[in-house]
Amino acid sequence: MQKFKLVSNFKPTGDQPKAIKTLTENLKNGAKHQVLLGVTGSGKTFTMANVIEKIQKPTLIISPNKTLAAQLYQEFKEFFPNNAVHYFVSYYDYYQPEAYIPQTDTYIEKDAKINEEIDRMRHSAVQDLISRDDVIVVASVSCIYNIGSPKNYKGISFEIKQNQKIKRSEFILKLSDLQYQRNDILARNASRSDASGEFKPGVFRVRGDMIEIFIVTGDTILRVEFENDKISRMSVIPAKAGIQSISTDSRFPIKSGMTSMKKYTIFPAHFWLAPHDKIKLAIKNIQDELTARLKELKKQKKLLEAERLEQRTNYDIEMLQETGFCYGIENYSSHLEFRPQGQAPFSLVDYFKQKDNGSLIFIDESHISISQIRAMSIGDKIRKETLINFGFRLPSAVDNRPLKFNEFEERVKQAIYVSATPAIYETEKSGKNIIEQIIRPTGLLEPKIKIRKTENQIQDLIKEIQKRISLKSARLNAPAFGGERVLVITLTKRLAEEIADYLLERGIKAQYLHSEVKTLERPEILKKFRQGEFDVLIGINLLREGLDLPEVSLVAILDADKEGFLRNKTTLIQTMGRAARHINGQIILYADKTTMSMQGAIDEINRRRKIQENYNKKNNITPTAIIKNIRDWDMSKKEDITLEFPMLNDKSFDKLRTKRLLEKEMKQAVKNLDFERAAELRDLINKLTQI
Repeated sequence: MQKFKLVSNFKPTGDQPKAIKTLTENLKNGAKHQVLLGVTGSGKTFTMANVIEKIQKPTLIISPNKTLAAQLYQEFKEFFPNNAVHYFVSYYDYYQPEAYIPQTDTYIEKDAKINEEIDRMRHSAVQDLISRDDVIVVASVSCIYNIGSPKNYKGISFEIKQNQKIKRSEFILKLSDLQYQRNDILARNASRSDASGEFKPGVFRVRGDMIEIFIVTGDTILRVEFENDKISRMSVIPAKAGIQSISTDSRFPIKSGMTSMKKYTIFPAHFWLAPHDKIKLAIKNIQDELTARLKELKKQKKLLEAERLEQRTNYDIEMLQETGFCYGIENYSSHLEFRPQGQAPFSLVDYFKQKDNGSLIFIDESHISISQIRAMSIGDKIRKETLINFGFRLPSAVDNRPLKFNEFEERVKQAIYVSATPAIYETEKSGKNIIEQIIRPTGLLEPKIKIRKTENQIQDLIKEIQKRISLKSARLNAPAFGGERVLVITLTKRLAEEIADYLLERGIKAQYLHSEVKTLERPEILKKFRQGEFDVLIGINLLREGLDLPEVSLVAILDADKEGFLRNKTTLIQTMGRAARHINGQIILYADKTTMSMQGAIDEINRRRKIQENYNKKNNITPTAIIKNIRDWDMSKKEDITLEFPMLNDKSFDKLRTKRLLEKEMKQAVKNLDFERAAELRDLINKLTQI
């Protein structure tokens, strides 16, 4: 069994050794709940990594949002480069759930934009969970949503071996059962995404006695060769090398990066698939429920609802019969998984539950994550019941849902709640097992706090921003990337955008960040912020818990006296913590009165500051700035110019001629009003010019 091996140049210091020892001993003694109360900059993530190495159990780390999950994912990948570290968040860049508004007779069809890269990462996570134990999955709270039975996902998978007797036609049929799509007409230019020529994860192609499968995780192409109705040879090829071979001429074998395999397991291309031998029984159960529900609706004289439900469900049944899949298949998940009515759905947590040696859960920023988990199933149930009552869905659709809070609690065997401000739930559950990590190894103190009136607050803020911009990296203990950064916290998205625009008009480089910014764009914005491409970042609640931005020396909180969720004691402490990683850290609260929340937050920050000051004095420590490498945040596949121009390595390649041909094709596309293709060609020309 592969073991967790922590790789780091750092050694535990400050409060870390005691925290690591106590947490580990409690886990080994069977403690179910513990709290790691760690202040910003105290190295909570490093403590977590040390505990994982000592406990040696598969670990789920739940984060309250995708941005924080992305940060933790990058950190744990660095700590455990030889183990399986995965990122598991909602794969929607945009999601409008199916809904019905009876008052206006308005049906809202499910509308979603799926991020295919995140979908591949989700599959990669569950596949490693099934096949190995040295797995860390960093997830958002969406991990409690239904993703289908781990037993089915594993059971429907297809293990193949060298010299296995199987006809090529049977193998192709099995791939289709796994929802892999066949596409033998692949474009010469593999980077194009037209329907006739895209070779992407979840697709396979047949060339004589050779079949190439682009594995759904997106990192591997599996080549299977047949001879006399048996598998004569299997090879795995890194995805990039495989795509390049198709872009040029697939008749030539790939040598670079190709690895021969004796056996390989192909997992499904979609969640919620039922084993082939049980799909007919599942369909019959759906038909039986439909028959019973139609009788019930007709008895209630809901004829319109009955007709609507019959048409929609029969269409889905036909799709399941023909392809084994249908749009909205998750609404039939209880039938496909043969779950009794009301039984909890299967989520990522259940994949950890399957592990023989047990597993560990860290709930990061638990004061907010727990409340999110508690609320998720309630809103989902209300929306589903309306759809059911008006004939849009069968009653069993309500069983496609997130876990209820009590169901989540039942699945938690051992949990560590990580927060600088743990809530009542975590502290009561943990009892005496609350481990404080107040001391920062760097000796950094909590930021100083100032309260200023709201009158002319934007003009005052601009003056403060300009002070930070003028400071250069030559300043003692300043960050290595020049200048100092500023976070501005607002109450609304619109205000964040308006302030960003206003600052830009004043010549200040600024950017906003809120929930409408796409998932994989958020980490890239933070990376550019750290690099100094802009100096001010404006946001709402995404700039609160856990963000590691050591260049930030000023956090300005607008409307600090507006009591509520975004301005309560816990939220204020968390927000103030963003300036605690900088030696010149400062907080400005713009407010016309000092609320109880403000005073409570100020008192707690001052308490922690005093503890650190005493520690520094006792140990003769001079506070030093945190210098932290800027990670490559982009979790999507890096663009490689050779995918657009695989012939670059050919000495006969004429760049100028290729550019002219592309320009000619672009002009023709404009004439044909095919502006999408014209834009695609324009981007290719720009890339070619940069070579």
